[in-house]
Amino acid sequence: MDTETMQGKSRVCVVGGGIAGASLVKSLQYAADVVLIDSKEYIEIPWAQLRSMVEPSFAERSIIQHTDYLKNGKLIVSSAVNVTATGVLTADGSCVPYDYLVVATGHTDSVPLSRSLRIQQFKADNEKIQSSDSILIVGGGPTGVELAGEIAVDFPEKKVTLVHSGSRLMEFIGPKASAKTLDWLVSKKVEVILNQKVDLHSITEGEKKAYNLSGGETIAADCHFLCVAKPCGSSWLKDSVLKDSLDVQGRLKVDENLRVIGQKNIFAIGDITNVPEMKQGYLAERHAEVAAKNIKHLIRVGKEEKLAMYKPGSAMAIVSLGRKEGVAQFPFVTLIGWLPGRIKSKDLFVGKTRKHLGLSPH
Repeated sequence: MDTETMQGKSRVCVVGGGIAGASLVKSLQYAADVVLIDSKEYIEIPWAQLRSMVEPSFAERSIIQHTDYLKNGKLIVSSAVNVTATGVLTADGSCVPYDYLVVATGHTDSVPLSRSLRIQQFKADNEKIQSSDSILIVGGGPTGVELAGEIAVDFPEKKVTLVHSGSRLMEFIGPKASAKTLDWLVSKKVEVILNQKVDLHSITEGEKKAYNLSGGETIAADCHFLCVAKPCGSSWLKDSVLKDSLDVQGRLKVDENLRVIGQKNIFAIGDITNVPEMKQGYLAERHAEVAAKNIKHLIRVGKEEKLAMYKPGSAMAIVSLGRKEGVAQFPFVTLIGWLPGRIKSKDLFVGKTRKHLGLSPH
């Protein structure tokens, strides 16, 4: 489809302003007539969230107004509620026409509309941590582990308990990395309870809150943080033109060019895709690169030959453990300690991500 020669610039609509969507918009804004639809006014660097809870000023760099990097496009702050073959419908009643559509809605997350309110939320979380002697973390995926690490390092006097329903921490990585992470948390006096669920509907209030576990045990804590997996952000697609393109997990099925299966002009990038790989930010940026190349090629050439292909990422992950340490799983080795911490933990790639968006790293 080459609409550029017929009607001026091609219209590209991007739904979702996370890492994938923001990276794509940044790349395409001077090559097409770009519209970004997002339910909030900002992009949040997600892997910086836990640091922002113990150090709220960190959020000043990790929460970025969309308009700071989107200099040549249109921002619509609203939720997408449906999509047709020619347009995206939003909660505020708009219909945004497109020649190319990119779905990048990742996972659903209940966050405030404005940057200032999101920063206030981190300040409230920090006050909650500061005022508590004992803290319960529900969920032993990367979010729960990183939060436990941040609190244990910054507030070593606090009693931290982490409860996880699985048989090992962070099942998305290998058993060796899980075991090393468990040993590190225990060394920081974090109590880790596996194979148990917390009933958050039966919390007993008192001097300390009492939390009931599925195994019959009760844990006392001043507060809790819920760090479990968020649902896929595809519910708005279930009655749309893309309803048959969703897999059983609610992810969009894509081909090697990151186009939605069966669609010529609709792409999907980031966590919402069914690409068989870990769902991570640096891979979302790679998705955006490939999709941007392909959309530029289709706009310029109008032919489908020589489209860029996406190769799924390897089983590589780095999880920060406090400010100076981390655990890293690479294809042939697993490391824990200062070396992976030096790669990620100090700045959490925030400066690098800001530069990627064309902004000052500081």
